[in-house]
Amino acid sequence: MKIIAYEVREDEREHFDRYTKEFEIDLLLTEQIPTLDNASLAAGCDGVTMLGQGKIDSDLLDEYKRLGIQCISTRTIGYDHIDLNYAKKICLPVCNAFYDPNGVAEYTVMLMLLCIRHYKAALWRAQVNDYSLQGLYGREMRNLTVGILGTGRIGTQVAKLLSGFGCRILGFDHHPGKASQWLTYTDLDTLYQESDIITIHLNLSGQTRHIINQETISKMKDGVILINCARGGLMDTDALIAGIEKKKIGGLGLDCFEHEEGIYHLDRRDDIISNQSMAYLRQFPNVVMTQHMAFYTDAAVANMVRCGIEGIYSVIMKGGYPALL
Repeated sequence: MKIIAYEVREDEREHFDRYTKEFEIDLLLTEQIPTLDNASLAAGCDGVTMLGQGKIDSDLLDEYKRLGIQCISTRTIGYDHIDLNYAKKICLPVCNAFYDPNGVAEYTVMLMLLCIRHYKAALWRAQVNDYSLQGLYGREMRNLTVGILGTGRIGTQVAKLLSGFGCRILGFDHHPGKASQWLTYTDLDTLYQESDIITIHLNLSGQTRHIINQETISKMKDGVILINCARGGLMDTDALIAGIEKKKIGGLGLDCFEHEEGIYHLDRRDDIISNQSMAYLRQFPNVVMTQHMAFYTDAAVANMVRCGIEGIYSVIMKGGYPALL
C-alpha cells in the first residue's frame, strides 16, 4: 500500500518514518498544500492524508477518485476543509484524527487566565519599562462563571481542569455527556446571560458557523470574555470587532481566526498580509491571538500522524470504517 502525505511539517517526519515501518507501507511526503494542480502527485497511491490548509472540494475529490485513491484522511480533528457530502456521493471514505484533549484544554485555560489578568497589556508596558498597575486590575477565576459551549472530549477536559479553580461551570451540548460531574448543563440563553467567560469547543458546520454573532453577543454579560481554540468560522469577525469597540466584550482569547488559511502556520514576515479584520482586531490591548497552536504538543503531533496513516490502513487493508462516514 502506498500513501501520499501533503502539508508535511518537519516535526512530523520522524513520526512518519516510525509508522511507515510499523504499518509496512510506502510513503511519499510533500510539503505542498493539496490542490487540483498537484493532485497528480497522488498517482499510483492508494490513500491521501493532509492537514487543513487546502480546500478538498468536489473537483479535487473527483480527481483523487480518478487516480485510484481509495481513502482520504485528515491529520486534524476538524474536517470542514473537506466536502464530506460529495465524498459520500462518490463513495470515497474520509477519516479524521483524534488525540488526547489535554493540550487544547490546557491552552484554553491559559488563554482565560491571560485575559482576566490583562497579560497582553502588561507585557506591552514591560517592553518599554512601564511597570505601572493602572488598568491591570484583574479578576480571580474562583469568583467567575465559565460557560462551555460544546462538551465533547476537549470541552469535558476543560470543565475538569476548571473544577480545580472553584469557579461555577455551565455547559451546553445537544448530547450531554460525562462532563456533568464537573458542570451544570443549561440552555444556550442561560449560558450566554450568566457566563463571565465563554469558551467554544464545537465542530464547524453549516449549523455552527457564526454561532457567536451580533445577536448572541447581545445576550451576554457586559465585559464577557470569549475564548476560541476550535475553529475561526464559529465566530463572526465583524461582530467581535463591534463588541470590542462598544466594550460589550471585555476580552478575546483566539487561537484561530476566520480566513486564517494562507496565514497561520506560515512565515509571512516579509509579505503584505491581506486581512484587514485580523490586523485591526489583534491591535486591541484586550485581544490575545495565537497562531492556531493549541493542539501543538509532542503527544498530539505523534497521534495526528498515526491517525493519518492508520485510518487509511484500516479502511483499505482491514475493511474498517472511517470516523466520518
